[in-house]
Amino acid sequence: MKYLIRAAKYYLYILIVLVIILFLLVRLDLANADLSEMFRNGYDSLWQIALILLAFSAIYPKFGYGSRHMRAPGSYSEHRSAIVEFMDGRGYRLREEKDETMVFVLRAPLARLFRMFEDEITFTREMTGYSVEGRVRDVVHLIGGLENKLGGR
Repeated sequence: MKYLIRAAKYYLYILIVLVIILFLLVRLDLANADLSEMFRNGYDSLWQIALILLAFSAIYPKFGYGSRHMRAPGSYSEHRSAIVEFMDGRGYRLREEKDETMVFVLRAPLARLFRMFEDEITFTREMTGYSVEGRVRDVVHLIGGLENKLGGR
């Protein structure tokens, strides 16, 4: 279900950005306001663009979000404060903690908005470290820094 929600958010987000760009092009007199003249295929182009955006937004969450393993020798209690401090330094706040799982979100509301509130980073304790889940780009950067800090490399 989370996958479908992310795909729908990306579809709407990209569609809004496209409409803003087209609006700016028309307002700056760089494009004609008539859609039949703006696009090569006229109004048929709208369906083609919508299908391309749909395909992209359906595929992107598969590659953009996931989980990675982070090595961290030691116990959860040894790591907890270091992880919270590290994430705080990167602009995240601890939203939820249950058992040996910590969920972080961005502190800045504008940054959260630009990420469509898909900014959650989840640390789940495993046998040899943590499973870190979230936006892959962020997860990879965070794991690199945290493994150095916690001595997992």
